[in-house]
Amino acid sequence: MAADLPGALLFACTQNVIRSPMAATIARHFYGSRVFIASCGVKPGEPDPFVDIIMDEIGMDMRKHRPQSFADLEDSSFDIVVSLSPEAHHRALEMTRTMAIEAEYWPTMDPSAAMGSREQILDAYRDVRDVLMRRIRGRFGVHGARGV
Repeated sequence: MAADLPGALLFACTQNVIRSPMAATIARHFYGSRVFIASCGVKPGEPDPFVDIIMDEIGMDMRKHRPQSFADLEDSSFDIVVSLSPEAHHRALEMTRTMAIEAEYWPTMDPSAAMGSREQILDAYRDVRDVLMRRIRGRFGVHGARGV
């Protein structure tokens, strides 16, 4: 069931190169004018070119994204932290000990582990993108959200 939109939302994963930046980009597309949205990782990784390809397919540009860690965040005043990997969820739970913040865990496959042809690998990335889109719209609603 969709809830009211939070004022500030953080998506977190392990390296902030695939899952959390995809989720943040999708959420910004739907709610960006009404919600502050950021993403981070336990540690910053290197940009992944497959992410740009599959996000371009739905008209969302991620080329300007630069991976960052929890420590790199300029602000930690979030209402909700949605963690997409076990490592990130551990960090999110640490945040709840000292801040009034809600932590949610959405276990999400890491598509960089996919094997096979280029198209099979891209399909794994598309699957993660589509799962995140459904989860975000299911959790935060579609009313007033811009469509894709």
